[in-house]
Formats: sequence, structure tokens, C-alpha cells
Amino acid sequence: MNMRLEDRAAIAQVLAGYTHALDRRQWHLMERFFHADAVFRFGVIEGDWRSFVEQARALLDPCLATQHQLGQTLYGFDGDRCHTETYMTAMHTIPPGFPMSDIFPDKGVIYSAVVAGRYVDVFERRGDQHSGEWRIAKRTGLYDWREFRQTQGTDLSDVPEGAAGYKDERDPASAVVKHWLG
Repeated sequence: MNMRLEDRAAIAQVLAGYTHALDRRQWHLMERFFHADAVFRFGVIEGDWRSFVEQARALLDPCLATQHQLGQTLYGFDGDRCHTETYMTAMHTIPPGFPMSDIFPDKGVIYSAVVAGRYVDVFERRGDQHSGEWRIAKRTGLYDWREFRQTQGTDLSDVPEGAAGYKDERDPASAVVKHWLG
């Protein structure tokens, strides 16, 4: 079936919104990206999307900083279903005493954990073809590689006010996601 560019753009917007929500700790936005019955699996994190959010919060909230970057996405449309593969690289700044040492070991110092992998998703557009929204019905996250790096200068406390990102409404990108808030 020949899908419109608007369908690809809508799916790409969900993918980008998801990573924004992770890095800005805007957990309340996640309901905009997953169908109510969506399932999720990435390493030891799995279950329905709501339990994923709880587990992701436990993993990411203690990080000093994170940044999830998306690469190319392949699309395989089949009516109102689309299979996608999206490459990603995720950087995590891990503090000493990190509580989830089964995922990122406690090295006793601040370090960077880089994960490269892919999101293999099933998107579905449910409801009317013209008003239905594309959302994730199933996500499988895959590790392709990971690396732990010693870092310096990761503390941004000495940068001028407004020069670093925020995880609340002070962040300049807050206006970008306003439409997801209803």
C-alpha cells in the first residue's frame, strides 16, 4: 500500500517525542506515544508501556544527564500497521552509588554509559483513517553495543543560567511539546 509522507512524518514525530520525554523526564507525555495495550521490551525492562515508564524512571531519574539520539528509520507499511527499525545512541551520565548496578555498574566515580542499538517497533493507526493517530503498539529495544567511558566536566553547575537544558517548563523546548499536553 502506498502510504503518504504524512504517515511517515507522524511516526517520526512519535519517535522524536518519545526521546524528548525520556531526556526531559516528561513521563506524563508517554501516554501520547503508546497505545493503551502496548507492550515493551528492552533488556531487563519489559511489560506493558506503563510498567516500562516506571522502570525507565527508576533507571533514568538517578542519571545526572541523558541524551537519546535517533538515526535512520526504515518503514514497512501494511495498511494501518507499520513496522519500523530506528537506530539510536543513548548517552547516560552515571553518578557514584548508582542504584541499578545490574544495568550500569557502580564504579564509584561519575562516568558515561553509551548504548547504541535499535528500536524495532510496530506502529498502528487506530480509529478513523483520517483522524486516527499512529502510536506504538509494540516496541523491542535491541543492544548493538555499549561502552563505559571515564569522563570529566559533566557537571554543568558552573554554566550560565539558561545555557543548559532543564527538565521542566524552564526548558526552551517546552513550547514544542505543548500540543501533546492536550
